[in-house]
Amino acid sequence: MERINTLVGYNNLKIVQNDDWFKFSLESVLLPNFVKINPRYKKILDLCTGNAPIPLLLSLKTKAKILGVEIQKDIFELAKKTIEMNNLQEQITILNEDLKNLKRIYDGDSFDLITVNPPYFKNPNKEIMNNDIHKVIARHEGNTSLEDIINISVYLLKNGGHFAMVHRTERFFEIIELLKKHNLTPKRIKLIYPKIDKKSNLFMVECIKNGKSEVEFEKPLYIHNNDGTYKDEIKRIFNIKEGV
Repeated sequence: MERINTLVGYNNLKIVQNDDWFKFSLESVLLPNFVKINPRYKKILDLCTGNAPIPLLLSLKTKAKILGVEIQKDIFELAKKTIEMNNLQEQITILNEDLKNLKRIYDGDSFDLITVNPPYFKNPNKEIMNNDIHKVIARHEGNTSLEDIINISVYLLKNGGHFAMVHRTERFFEIIELLKKHNLTPKRIKLIYPKIDKKSNLFMVECIKNGKSEVEFEKPLYIHNNDGTYKDEIKRIFNIKEGV
C-alpha cells in the first residue's frame, strides 16, 4: 500500500513509499550524514536512488543540483511524488534509467560527488526470485553488478571528485579491491555495528577519484544499546529527542 511518511526525525521532509515493495533503509539515512559536502559542489548523483531518501537528506546539506537514478518504474514514480511533495523539483531531478546507460546520456567528468546504497547480494537463487520483484531488484545484483556501479561512477565523476557508498562488511575486501582497480582511492572508512557486542554488518566508505593512498578508519558507529534503544549518536542523526 502506498503511503506518506515523515523521513525519520526530519519532520519537514516527507517520503512516499509502498510497504508491499520495500521501505527505505537505515543506511539511506546514515550515508548522507557520513558524506562530507564541499560548498563548491555543483552536481551530485545518487545511484540506485529508490524513493529518494538520500537526495532528500543531501538537500539539507547543499544547494548543489542533485540527480537520482532509479531503474524500477514503480519506485521511480514514488521518488517523483516525494520530490514534488517536498517542493524540491528545482534542486532534485529523478531519472528512470538503467545506470549502465548513463554513459550515453551524460559526459564523463560531470559530477562532483556520487553516492550509492546499492544492491548488497549476488544473483538471487530461484527460491528468492519467487518473491516480490521490486525487492529482488533492490537487494540483488541480477541486473546491475557492483563493478557496473563502480565503473560508471568513475566515468561520471570529476577527477578529484568524491564517491561514497554503504555496503555489507562481509564483502569489504572485494569492494576495496574493486575500488582500487577503478582508481577510486578509499579515504574514509566507517564500520557499523548493530550493537557493541555484535560483529560489524555494514560499512561506509568515501573515495577520491585518482586520490593519494591515505585512508582513515573513523570511530565505529554502534546502532543500538543492549536494551534495543538507539545509541545517542543515532538519535542525533535521526533528530530523535532525548527520552524517546
